[in-house]
Amino acid sequence: MNKKDLVDAFAKKANVTKKDAESYIDAFVDVVSEALSKGEEVKLVGFGTFKVQKRAARKGVNPQTGKAIKIPEKMVPKFVPGKELKDMVK
Repeated sequence: MNKKDLVDAFAKKANVTKKDAESYIDAFVDVVSEALSKGEEVKLVGFGTFKVQKRAARKGVNPQTGKAIKIPEKMVPKFVPGKELKDMVK
């Protein structure tokens, strides 16, 4: 499912126009992105949790040269599905 499909399904399910559905989805993505950029978690009970996790520094290999390189630590977004979502997917 891509964004267009999601907008169509959301508009139909919520009985709103596609334009409104797209603005709601865009607003949701913006709010979650802003919260994660501040290091906050977004918990949706039953659905899951969006959070930021630290990825440790590690060694890697440059595929073009074969030389070892050091990859620095960084923060990455992570989604942890909730129990209800896990059960629905099973």
